[in-house]
Amino acid sequence: MNNAILYATTVLIWGSTWFAIEFQLGQVAPEVSIVYRYASASFLLFGWSLLRGLRLRFDRSAHLRFALLGLLLFCLNYVLAYRAQIHITSALTAITFSTILWMNIFNARIFFGVRSDPRTLVGAALGLLGIGVLFSPEVANVSLSDGVLTGAALSMSGAFIASLGNMASQAAQGRGLPIVQSNAWGMAYGALFTALIAAAQGHPFTVDLRPSYLLSLAYLSIFGSVVGFGAYLTLIGRIGAHRAGYATVAFPVVALILSALFEGLRIEWTMVAGAALVLGGNLLVLVQPKQRSADRARPAVAECGEAAMESA
Repeated sequence: MNNAILYATTVLIWGSTWFAIEFQLGQVAPEVSIVYRYASASFLLFGWSLLRGLRLRFDRSAHLRFALLGLLLFCLNYVLAYRAQIHITSALTAITFSTILWMNIFNARIFFGVRSDPRTLVGAALGLLGIGVLFSPEVANVSLSDGVLTGAALSMSGAFIASLGNMASQAAQGRGLPIVQSNAWGMAYGALFTALIAAAQGHPFTVDLRPSYLLSLAYLSIFGSVVGFGAYLTLIGRIGAHRAGYATVAFPVVALILSALFEGLRIEWTMVAGAALVLGGNLLVLVQPKQRSADRARPAVAECGEAAMESA
């Protein structure tokens, strides 16, 4: 599967999960729903691995990496994001989480020595500007309060932890750890860690039997987790987290388009202008000039070892 399909898959799926998550909120504590989501996704990935005859036994070092991936990307990231939305709107959450793009650029430089080219930096700036314009009407109506500041701090913390999870995935792939099994173990560890957090908070592990909850859980487990993270983390391995992170800027645009199509959202000029800026940033970040040399067009993870990438 080529990079364009992986990117489109990530953006379209994660752009639609916003609607599915709405049906998860209510009767079941958010942390408990996260446990159900990643326990189910992990079960599916383990089943697929057994069906395909993929190896599932790894050494202690690999399991430490899986546990780190689970803690960062499939546990704390989501716990903080859900808790942030208690205090702030989804629009503000989208804006703060879109900063993952810049965090990935920064962290890729720190952890892997990856220098982002001017196109990527300009594209990232356009993307974040586009998100700001896109949600400017909602942001203008937000009053600065302790609750808003708390929500923004939680959301930014979640974004930074998610970025560290991106780095953990890129490092794991550089070590030759395969995506499917890494996600299977990582999601299992993430579900376990989140279950411990939920238990410590005293949340009951109840089940909402409404079709809307069960269907949204199935969608989030299969598409939002198994397919979405499979595509995104594969993309990180191929083009680097500093460029793959642009998906976090693009999927709020998809969410708004779907809302306009199916929920009657009125299209404003700010949405059109914001989407255009995000699209322009997309082209700069993801479309490489033909005159670039073959060496510069190679996947960023190759810097961690070409042979390791092939084995992943």
